[in-house]
Amino acid sequence: MQKNEPQEKKRHDIFIEGRKILKATGVSDVEGFDETKVYAMLEGTAFTVGGKGLKVISFSSETGDLRIEGEIDSINYTAALSRKAGIFSRIFR
Repeated sequence: MQKNEPQEKKRHDIFIEGRKILKATGVSDVEGFDETKVYAMLEGTAFTVGGKGLKVISFSSETGDLRIEGEIDSINYTAALSRKAGIFSRIFR
């Protein structure tokens, strides 16, 4: 692969069942969560799940599978920040 060619990103999928269960694949990390937000990382991209009563039921860094339950109101993709910036930089921007 030449330097100027964009690298192919790892595939990810998000499935939402009745706005109560979210299943995601291709997740590299869960940066943090509380009952209203879950911050997760994909390869080169971050995504935030917003809602009420959110719980991370399971996450496997080996398989990239994430399962969240609660009342899901939104999903937002953002450019990933460097690891040095951390979760607090995203929260307080």
